[in-house]
Amino acid sequence: MSLVAVIGPVNARLQLAGARRVVVKVGSSSLTSLGGGLDPTRLDALVDALAKRRATGTQVVLVSSGAIAAGLAPLGLTRRPRDLATQQAAAAVGQLLLAQTYGASFGRHGQAIGQVLLTADDMIRRAHYRNAQRTLERLLGLDVLPVVNENDTVATDEIRVGDNDRLAALVAHIVGADGLVLLSDVDGLYDGDPRKPGATLLRDVDAPTDLGAITIARPGQGGLGTGGMATKITAAAMAAAAGIPVLLTAAEEVDAALDTSADGPTVGTAFRPSGRRMSARKFWLRHAADVHGRLELDAGAVAAVIDRHRSLLAPGIHGISGDFVAGDVVDLVGPDAVVVARGVVGFDATELPALIGRRSRDLPPEQRREVVHADDLVPLTSP
Repeated sequence: MSLVAVIGPVNARLQLAGARRVVVKVGSSSLTSLGGGLDPTRLDALVDALAKRRATGTQVVLVSSGAIAAGLAPLGLTRRPRDLATQQAAAAVGQLLLAQTYGASFGRHGQAIGQVLLTADDMIRRAHYRNAQRTLERLLGLDVLPVVNENDTVATDEIRVGDNDRLAALVAHIVGADGLVLLSDVDGLYDGDPRKPGATLLRDVDAPTDLGAITIARPGQGGLGTGGMATKITAAAMAAAAGIPVLLTAAEEVDAALDTSADGPTVGTAFRPSGRRMSARKFWLRHAADVHGRLELDAGAVAAVIDRHRSLLAPGIHGISGDFVAGDVVDLVGPDAVVVARGVVGFDATELPALIGRRSRDLPPEQRREVVHADDLVPLTSP
C-alpha cells in the first residue's frame, strides 16, 4: 500500500524517541468514566509516564481534555449535557477538579505544573498567539510542566467542536516541539473500520495527504468526548506539514509511546514530517488566523504569488468579497475559485475597488504599495 513509507516511518519514530520537547494530548474518554468522573488510576498512569519521560531531560507539554467530563459526576449528571450553559457549568466545576488532580499526581514526582487555558481567540489573534507562546516558553524555562486545555468555561465554538487535537498541533508549533503524541481510546489509524474484520493498523504514514482513500471510522465514545479520528488526522497533518513527527496511539500505550530506546516507540501510527519548519507567523496564518474576506486573482497573480513568491499587487486582483480592514487576514483565490494562499491585507475593503486591476504607476503615490506583502503571505498549494 502506498500509505506505508520505506524510510520515513523509521525516521519518525526515531525522531519521537530523541525529541527534547514533546507535546502530549489526551482525550476525555481516556481520563474519565460516565459513572465516576475522573479515573484516578488512569490519570496517575498517564502522569507516571510523562514524569518518566521528563526525567530523561525531555520537556513535556500536556494538552488535556476532560474538564466537562470531570464535572459531570459532582453535578449529578449522567451524560454530557447538550446545552451550552450546562456544558460551561460542568467545565467550571471540572476544570478545577482536573487541575487539582493533576497537581496532586505530578506532586508525587516533585514536578510543578502550570495551568494554561486557551480559546480559539488566543489562536486567531496574532497578539494573543504571541502571548501564549511567551507564557509557555517561560513556564518550560522555569522547569514547569504546562497543562493546556481549552477554556471551556467561557468558550462557545470550542465546546461544540471539542477539537483539542487541533489545539495540540497548534501548541506543538507554538512551543517548537520536536514531537507530538496524540492519545485516545483507539490504538492507531486503520485502513477501514476497526470494528469490522479485515481492518489493518497502519503503522507508518509517509504523508498525511496519502490518506484520501481511507474510510475514517468514528466509533462511539460513550458520550464523553466530542472528537474523532478525523480530527486526529487533521491535527497530525498540520503538525507533520510543519516538520513535527506525530504518533497516534491509545492512552493505555503511553509508556511505549514515550519510549526513548534506540528503536523508538513501536506502538500506534507514526506520521513522518512531510514539510519544513515554518515561522510562527506563517503557521499562524495557515492554520489559526481568522479569515475576513477573499481577493480574487488572475492567473498571472497566482503564478507570481505561488511560483515566484512575490507580493500581491493591485493589477492582479479582479474582485473582492468580505468586510475587512488593513491588517486583517484574507484568502487569495485563483481563477478556478480555489484558495491558493492566505495573507495580511494592506488595504481596507472599501479602498480596494478603486485600485484593483490598475497599474501601480497609475495610482496615487500613497497607494503604490503591495496589497499583500510576500512576508505576510503563506501559500496553501504547492508550486
